[in-house]
Amino acid sequence: MLLSILFYRAFRFLLPLAVLATIYLYLYPLFHGCAFPEPTFSSPADAARSLNGNATKVPINVQQATVAPFRLLAFGDPQLEGDTSLPDTEGARFPDLEDLRTDPKPVLKKIAIEDLPRLLQYCRKYLDLWGNDYYLTHIYRTLHWWTRPTHVTVLGDLLGSQWIEDKEFESRSERFWKRVFRRGSTVAEAIMDAEPGRVVEVLGEERTWNRRIINVAGNHDIGYAGDMNSERVERWENAFGKVNWDVRLQLPLNTRNDEVSCPANSTASPELRLVILNDMNLDTPAWDTQLQAQTYAFINNVISSSRPVEDRTTFTILLTHIPLPKESGVCVDGPFFDYHEGYRGGGVREQNHLSETAAMGILEGLYGMSGDASAPAKGRGRNGVVLTGHDHEGCDVYHYNAQDGSGWKAERWTMAKTQDVAGDSERVGIREITVRSMMGQFGGNAGLLSAWFDPQLGEWRFEFANCALGVQHIWWAVHFLDLVVVLLAAVALAASIVEARTGGRDRSREEEAAVDGEVEQRVVAEDGDACTTGKHSKTGSSGNGNMYSSGVGLGTSRKRNQRQED
Repeated sequence: MLLSILFYRAFRFLLPLAVLATIYLYLYPLFHGCAFPEPTFSSPADAARSLNGNATKVPINVQQATVAPFRLLAFGDPQLEGDTSLPDTEGARFPDLEDLRTDPKPVLKKIAIEDLPRLLQYCRKYLDLWGNDYYLTHIYRTLHWWTRPTHVTVLGDLLGSQWIEDKEFESRSERFWKRVFRRGSTVAEAIMDAEPGRVVEVLGEERTWNRRIINVAGNHDIGYAGDMNSERVERWENAFGKVNWDVRLQLPLNTRNDEVSCPANSTASPELRLVILNDMNLDTPAWDTQLQAQTYAFINNVISSSRPVEDRTTFTILLTHIPLPKESGVCVDGPFFDYHEGYRGGGVREQNHLSETAAMGILEGLYGMSGDASAPAKGRGRNGVVLTGHDHEGCDVYHYNAQDGSGWKAERWTMAKTQDVAGDSERVGIREITVRSMMGQFGGNAGLLSAWFDPQLGEWRFEFANCALGVQHIWWAVHFLDLVVVLLAAVALAASIVEARTGGRDRSREEEAAVDGEVEQRVVAEDGDACTTGKHSKTGSSGNGNMYSSGVGLGTSRKRNQRQED
């Protein structure tokens, strides 16, 4: 069998598999049903029961569309690694080659046992880093194209270590912007540098938000409270944006002055408030108390610039890294704290959750919730949601306070809904969504959060969904299969060209051999005729002793040939 036919058959066999696998890989949101949740709206009767007649009319532009006006694409913990994870990044790959001439046997043995395995490990890890970057790129690019978000966030741990040197930090930062989140950009400095509550934009008016990456600082970016310092924070802010800032996004005013029901205490257009918070230094002891004081001051400024807790037309979305506290078994990561040694300040070295004290600054401070039913708005606080990272497995939790003196509790969101803990509009509580990591071993996950204003209820509502590509081996396998198919096609084509040229030369040789054979047959035939003619001539001359007999023989031969022709 010709090689071209063998390669062509392999190509035909693998081509359909490669096409189907590639279609799945590049359209996986379609096959997984990934999309931002569609808005749902209350009926007038439900809204009347909720408002209890305590409502006013606010002229805002709210359309009961099938697409939410705020769509946040959220990624958790990409943790880009770099050269420091490569074995033997410094020095020669084969340091003993200089001694090869003097003592070759032990040198060759060491190269085979130590140097070659180390080189292969280096190449494998380098290829793994390269592939991981493009795996993450594929997730961001595909979901951004398919779902069309209005905003994008990465919830901390953009990089793999806070201990890396500046050169390595710059290298990983460049990969983050030029490879993983290509065509993305940081939020404008004018927004991040402003005082809390000062920046107000119309939601949907600034189209560039969908390319701005809202980066949240994580412990692998700037460290925990016990090792966070101003140098690490400064270099991170120069590359990715401020660690503490906020922006208010208001619904546009309705030019037709259509009025919708809102609580009577609402005085302004409904708005979303994005609060980006560095919560790694909320707990103590902290290495840099000045940085900690800046975080506390930021939270106080956000609180002082917020609308009253009775105003349900505002919705606060907190983007931070370390999750709120919860009991063991609620999520994969249970409560855990570890501290540095005393000579290093004894600060926080590692933690899975915030402490209960630090969490109160968020739940009762930022959101204004209270366990006291006599507090303003009956202690319900501000409407909103908390998005965190850190726990790579992800979690969806409802934090609530029964106002019976038992304090704050947390339950899985699915259980809270089943037990009507989260369905009670009078209950004090808030939902916290820890977005599962987008790293390959955690399935390449992304979160999709939709938020919209319900004009009948006079409140913001939201829904959340996850979308996962699958482990990184899927990305590798599909592209390897595509490469094999392309190579098979190229080899089959090259083999067919070579065989065509080789076959042409063989046919030419056969034709030449056939021509040579015919010529030889003709020569042999002519030689035979000549020998026969010579015998007749000799016989005639000897038999008759004169030329007459020869002439008679020649004439006889001509007469015979003439009769044959007739």
